Amino acid sequence: MARRQGKTWRFLATAALLTVGCSDPGTPGEEPAPYDWKLPAGFPVPRVPEDNPMSEAKVQLGRSLFYDKRLSFNGTQSCGSCHEQARAFTDGRVHSVGSTGQTHRRNGQGLANVAYATSLTWANPALTTLESQVLTPLFGKEPVELGFADQQETLLERLRADADLVGRFQEAFPGEATPVSLATLTRALSAFERSIISGTSPYDRYLYGKEVDALSPAAKRGLQLFLSERMECDHCHSGFNFQDATAHEATPEPILPFHNTGLYNEDGQGAYPAWDTGVIELTGRPADMGRFRAPSLRNVAVTGPYMHDGSLETLSDVLDHYAAGGRARAANGGQPSPLQSAFVRGFELTPDEKADVIAFLESLTDTAFLNDPRFADPATVP
Repeated sequence: MARRQGKTWRFLATAALLTVGCSDPGTPGEEPAPYDWKLPAGFPVPRVPEDNPMSEAKVQLGRSLFYDKRLSFNGTQSCGSCHEQARAFTDGRVHSVGSTGQTHRRNGQGLANVAYATSLTWANPALTTLESQVLTPLFGKEPVELGFADQQETLLERLRADADLVGRFQEAFPGEATPVSLATLTRALSAFERSIISGTSPYDRYLYGKEVDALSPAAKRGLQLFLSERMECDHCHSGFNFQDATAHEATPEPILPFHNTGLYNEDGQGAYPAWDTGVIELTGRPADMGRFRAPSLRNVAVTGPYMHDGSLETLSDVLDHYAAGGRARAANGGQPSPLQSAFVRGFELTPDEKADVIAFLESLTDTAFLNDPRFADPATVP
């Protein structure tokens, strides 16, 4: 089944390249005004595809679509069903559940600051733009998410039947011969997702706002431990977004790092469980066994459970995993996986130091972002 899933993802990535860029420009219209990012202090401007410039009309259309249950075949789920704002656009489940009730094999990732991400799933190097990634939940079969596999026209006809919605598509995409198309749908959703920026946590107020009391003494000590050579956290959770797979307007060619953290070692040679082996499913390269992307740590205290399979319930569990040099060591006589990252080598923390690190991680929670009306369901928060 895992191999079939890999084929499905490759197909969808290819379809994205062939389909999303095929919108007929039609008659030129008045272009929307430039988008005001309202970026937090210290944040660079995100990269934006040339064929999908940001505009307020497009973002607001995408916001409405993000919460529209018509985007699931059976009308039971929207994008927002699995990406809840109060949880930093995660769902709080060990494994996500699609519109048909199918349980997925992976933990749902958050969308905060996804505009800066160079890869957009746990383990697919082919999905590098939001415009291509959004095809997976819409049309994927393994697993079923929104459930429109082989039903593209059904989805578009459903949206075209709403005259008000068609008018909003025309406003967001002036001059399009066919305002409601797969290309405009994916571009609107992607524009809204790019707008979901989090950067006003206590940590940000401390670092960028020079509010010396924004971080507690415990969180300040935890920050120093986080950056220390003892823990090595910042090698994979680096920069303003606490994620190595990060790019923006001023960065060179984006990198696509994936990591084996020693979560599993089924055979003493680094094997992960057959139901989810990571990047190797798509590349076939033995070295890619167990490699997954490192998510951003922003709002991490509200995005549990953790890891690609949701197998670690709390931040304390996550620290225990890394302190052990990979959870799988215990099952292999203390020997690390030969495939795990060199930065996952284990460390010791006293109980007080562990509490300090957790205090720092909690300081990355951006409560203003979790309640920002700009990102809420417009049906409940206009």
